[in-house]
Amino acid sequence: MALLIGAIYVGQKEFRNLKLEDVSAALSAIPLRALVISFAWTVLSYGVLTFYDRLGTIYAGHKVSYRRVAFASFCAYALSHNLGFAAVSGAAVRYRLYAHWGLSPLQIAKVIAFCSLTFGLGGMVLGGAILFVEPTAVPFFGERLPVWVMYAVGAGLWVIVAGYVTLARILGTVNLFGHRVELPGWRMAIVQVVLATVDVAVTASIMHALLPPVAGLTWLRFLGVYVASYTAGLAANLPGGLGVFDTAMLLGLSPYLDAPQIVGAIVVFRLYYYIIPLFLAGGLFAGNELLLRGAPALRRLAGRPVRAGAPRWSEPDFAVGAATGVVAMCGALLLSLGVLVPEPDFSWIDPDFAGVANEAGRFVPSLIGAALMVLSISLSQRVTLAWGATIVLLLLAAAFTAAQGEKLWIPPVLMLAALLMAPLRSAFYRHARLLAGPLEGSNALPLFVLGICVLALGAFERHVRLMPDNSWWEIVLSRDVPNSLRVALGFTVALALFVTWRLMRPGRVAWLPWGAESRLRYAALGGKPPARADGLVLGEAGRAGIPFRRVGRIIFGLGDPAGAESDRVSAIWRLRDLARQEGRDPAVWRAGAGLLGIYSDLGLAALPLGIDGLPRVDEDGDAAPARPDDLYLVCVAERDLSVLLPQLRDFDRASAA
Repeated sequence: MALLIGAIYVGQKEFRNLKLEDVSAALSAIPLRALVISFAWTVLSYGVLTFYDRLGTIYAGHKVSYRRVAFASFCAYALSHNLGFAAVSGAAVRYRLYAHWGLSPLQIAKVIAFCSLTFGLGGMVLGGAILFVEPTAVPFFGERLPVWVMYAVGAGLWVIVAGYVTLARILGTVNLFGHRVELPGWRMAIVQVVLATVDVAVTASIMHALLPPVAGLTWLRFLGVYVASYTAGLAANLPGGLGVFDTAMLLGLSPYLDAPQIVGAIVVFRLYYYIIPLFLAGGLFAGNELLLRGAPALRRLAGRPVRAGAPRWSEPDFAVGAATGVVAMCGALLLSLGVLVPEPDFSWIDPDFAGVANEAGRFVPSLIGAALMVLSISLSQRVTLAWGATIVLLLLAAAFTAAQGEKLWIPPVLMLAALLMAPLRSAFYRHARLLAGPLEGSNALPLFVLGICVLALGAFERHVRLMPDNSWWEIVLSRDVPNSLRVALGFTVALALFVTWRLMRPGRVAWLPWGAESRLRYAALGGKPPARADGLVLGEAGRAGIPFRRVGRIIFGLGDPAGAESDRVSAIWRLRDLARQEGRDPAVWRAGAGLLGIYSDLGLAALPLGIDGLPRVDEDGDAAPARPDDLYLVCVAERDLSVLLPQLRDFDRASAA
């Protein structure tokens, strides 16, 4: 926060007299040769990063082919560079990919730690060199701290690197916070240092190539500015170091270059190193998820058997997250139509529709945009009604925007979003509170209020149809409109969005108490009723169910769901929802391999069970390798395993009885 506030202060001070046309002229002045060289440095930089993961998998003891580690490295770094919190976002991408390629959680943790440490080593080596050779190049600190302090910091950085290599050579292992950590061999440690140093130098060269030659700005001096700025951006944990990195670069390079030249180089640097890789990595990662998830579905369509443990297409968290993001972006796009497109011209379309669209202008699309923003919240909660309403609104918005005749890329984007949403019906299985039960006062009143709001907005439309900028938010913010109309319109829109959110909230998960009726119901689904349970959770269609017990803060499913294959996944998700509803964690005992992909999507670790019903462990106390016929305990292991272990023998004896 301190870095961000400082960046905002310095940035507004530096940018106060900066004109957009000056930046545009500086961009145009960058020669083609510089653009090509900078792009080549970018490709080389991401190529060097792939060897981080390559060495990391070797260190973890599970060597993965270079093709795969290159894919994982590019996706992880490109996404983490843009998402912020690089250690977390990059780790999530690596976990997703390496787990599918057979690495254990411990091995993946080793790869992540190796990659993070490697990057830090390169910064320390070059940072120490800069502090010795060009100590005044460091923005802000270089001119304010004595030279001996800079020398001391540089020496400290080199001591850390030398100490790491020495420990790897002499000890091989260290005890860290009570844990025994195995270090890479000393040869690999040296390779780490060299590789990281080359990586930081190459990445700095991307932007250096874009700057015009100027007296006094040597490559090493520029490197000092870059390393300090990039470190500040990482420390801020903002997406791409946005604001912090840019301000530090502007501050460090201002003695040598004009602000428009610096900003122009930053724009191209961000395009090369952040934006283009983001779209490429996002597309590749999404395509990998679609192939991974869609393969079982395609095999079923082709009448071929699906291998055990294959992830299902029906309930991927990734699809829900992607759909939520796409819908929210479409909502934001519709809200900003007044900025993106000129006054609509409907003369080229059917006169009847033209009359309706002309009267609506941007008023209706802006309302649809706000509604989509609210619906995206319900989509993230997997509400069926939100899925259907979203598709209808996207198609309606596409029709209105197509009538404008300008920016014809907008309707295809909305249509594509609707087409992407359509096949994901099974991922949205939760009933909205509006449809979860009989119509009661708690639902009838919001529904009535929503109807009144829609009628009121229809009445407002007659008053604003002739305004040139008639998006609802532009009217609310306009000083040319009577205050009474602005307040009334803003209140009506806010109230409509609020009651929409209330009606679209997921209903509470209902469950059957364990008794004669639920036993018969579970037996009819093909399951063997356990001797003891607290209740039965059914799937969305009521064709699959899973009995459960409450064990402290855990809702414990007793085996995989029994019943129709098409409804078993929703039964698992409803068990998770019931656990969240009661403030507990979900867990399942004696889960089969066929649904492990679903349990993984829930964030549950799978531990193979032995014949005694307890998790099997190896000599080091880690989970033993899985066998094809294994049953599993799936749970939030770091929180709940200690609570569940004493209960498992009782469960096993009850099951045997």
